[in-house]
Amino acid sequence: MTLQLSWCDSLRTPAFPVADYEALRAHVPGATPFNHLGWLRAAEAALLPGQHVQVLLGHLDGRLCLCLPLMRERQRFGPLRLPVVHHLGHPLSDRIALLLDLPASHAPAVLRAIRRRMPHALLQLSEVSEQNSDWVRQWAAVSSTFERRLSCRVPVHRISEADRQEVSGDPRYKLRRARKRIAACGAQVRRVTATPTTVVELLEAISTVEAASWKGDDEVGIFSGEQRRQWMYQAFSALAGEGMVTIVLLELDGRCISYRLGLLERGRLYDYNLAFLPEQRELGSGRVLLEEWIHWGLEQGWSWIDASRVSRAHSSHQLHERQTGQLEQWRLSSYSWRLDGLALGLALRAWRWWKSRAQPDSSQTPTIPINASQEHTDAIDGHRQR
Repeated sequence: MTLQLSWCDSLRTPAFPVADYEALRAHVPGATPFNHLGWLRAAEAALLPGQHVQVLLGHLDGRLCLCLPLMRERQRFGPLRLPVVHHLGHPLSDRIALLLDLPASHAPAVLRAIRRRMPHALLQLSEVSEQNSDWVRQWAAVSSTFERRLSCRVPVHRISEADRQEVSGDPRYKLRRARKRIAACGAQVRRVTATPTTVVELLEAISTVEAASWKGDDEVGIFSGEQRRQWMYQAFSALAGEGMVTIVLLELDGRCISYRLGLLERGRLYDYNLAFLPEQRELGSGRVLLEEWIHWGLEQGWSWIDASRVSRAHSSHQLHERQTGQLEQWRLSSYSWRLDGLALGLALRAWRWWKSRAQPDSSQTPTIPINASQEHTDAIDGHRQR
């Protein structure tokens, strides 16, 4: 079978094969809301000057079996700005699947096509939910340097009948104390599934809370800045049209003082964002709202609640108290054979070599890049909880 590769300049053009894309996304088991066309189109609409999108399509026997929406920009490395390619949605997409359904023997041809169309020093795919180990080995073999780093191990909770009983141990007492504080101040918990007519009002309420929180102060929130705000409003409006946006709110006198925002697909709820007003930090509302989600899931027949992303080390995510398992998320970095790619990969290997000798304890969290002649070695990286 011959793989037919082609390019599309935009996800929003009428020429983009929407129906084929949805069929492919439905077929890939690890696909998440961050692979949703509404999310990615919003990401494309929010691109900054200097950022350019190209979509690689692959067909076998007339069937779409590969779709990689990619974004190219110049990224600073010390005094230099070098061309880097990311999956569209970086850095606000917490977990993606590579939408491909074809043998790994085609991987080198796919990478060559990306290098021709989007010349770069570095191709970096972050928060990949599945390892695609055969593809990783093929791409490593044709890269000047290749690195596969573990971004984080995400706690997940499988919803079961046991959740109808009160949680045991220390979380029980934390929940009881939080409920008493919330009852004492008169706040109420409310569940909301956003619709196209209510989503903007809801986003206004929760973005106001985020802006008043430490995330707003540090400008790291999902609504911080016009670009992110535009992206989130358009993306959540699109997802709300399919009933995927769920929010649990804590309200006092009709005003939102705390919330958890999640994306629901295939019976899996992704805990994407939370915030609370600084003056209400003593309530402990996050744990209560998480418990509310679990009860909501029991009633609605959800299967899982996931933390969509957590810190690599010392994560304070409350789902750790309830987790029944974990999922690994990876960052794949392929350095090209261009002069800038060779230099960047060499600099990375030199830095890792120096770090391993200057900081012997760093062996507990190895970060070892590979080249075409080496077996790949896992490494560890992290992200702050969103």
